[in-house]
Formats: sequence, C-alpha cells, structure tokens
Amino acid sequence: MSERGALRDRLDLLAREIAKFGVVGAVGLVVNIAVSNLLWRYTDIPTVRAGLLATFVAILCNYVGFRYWTYRDRDKSGRTRELTLFLLFSAVGAVIETGVLYAATYGFGWNSPVQSNVFKIVGIGVATLFRFWSYRSWVFKALPDKEGVLSEAEAPVAPAVSVPAPAAAPVARVEADTARR
Repeated sequence: MSERGALRDRLDLLAREIAKFGVVGAVGLVVNIAVSNLLWRYTDIPTVRAGLLATFVAILCNYVGFRYWTYRDRDKSGRTRELTLFLLFSAVGAVIETGVLYAATYGFGWNSPVQSNVFKIVGIGVATLFRFWSYRSWVFKALPDKEGVLSEAEAPVAPAVSVPAPAAAPVARVEADTARR
C-alpha cells in the first residue's frame, strides 16, 4: 500500500473514532445536563456540587459506551488498569469541567439557570478535548498493528528443509615413528 493510501486509511479510522467518541459524548452531555438541571431545580444542593454529581453520573454512562462501542476493538486484557486510568482521567476532566462552572458561579456571580447551563456546556467542551486525548492515549490502548506483528498461527510456515549434518573431518592418525628415535 502506498504512503498516501496508508495515510488516508489512518485518517478514516481517526474520523470514525472521533465520530463514535462524539456520539457517546453527546449521550453523556444529555445525561450530564439533565441530571444537573434536575438537581438544581429539585434539591438544595449548591450549583457546583450538583454539577459535579451530574458529571460523575455521565462518566459512568460514558464508560459503558466507550468500552463497548467506541473502543470495543482495543486491548481488553487489563480491565482493572483500564478502569483505574479511566476514572483518574475522568476525575481530571471533571475538575476542568467543574472549574469552569465554579469560576462562572463564584468568580463572576453568573448563576442563573441559563448561565449555569452555558458554563456547564463550556466546561464539558474544554474537558472533552482532554478526555479524548487521554482515553485514546492511555486508557483504551490500541492493539499492535496486525500487519506489523503476526502471531504464530498467522505466520507463514516455511517448508521443512533437511540440512545435512556437517561431514566429519578426516582424522589424521599420527603414529610415532619408532625407527627414527
């Protein structure tokens, strides 16, 4: 395959990955905004705490979508490691997302329902860039390229070649010449 064709294939795969990530993220966005608004409207939980709780509900929802749809073809051997890293990077994303909401709410006093939703979405947007990079780089690691690494079952079998044993070197007998002594 030419370099141009290989590049086109890689860009197509990346575009599909971004699209799938976006669909799962959109579902997470709806969950996040819905839970936030329910908590803001029907509870006395402060704006930022309610936003953080909604983020964690969306994170759990997103893990299922990422693992079983977006990154289903990725390495599944270390689920404990994967879940630990997912939660770690999701927590960093939650700090980014909640930090934007916190700055708007307590830094600028913008805490009307519309303003809270706007800054919640802005925070989600900024955190999404970090999450995409971290999930694809560290959490859902790509399997080795199939063309680059062949397993024993896929490796071509070379025909058996009979290699003769090296011929024995002639042994020179050295006999003592008793007559000359």
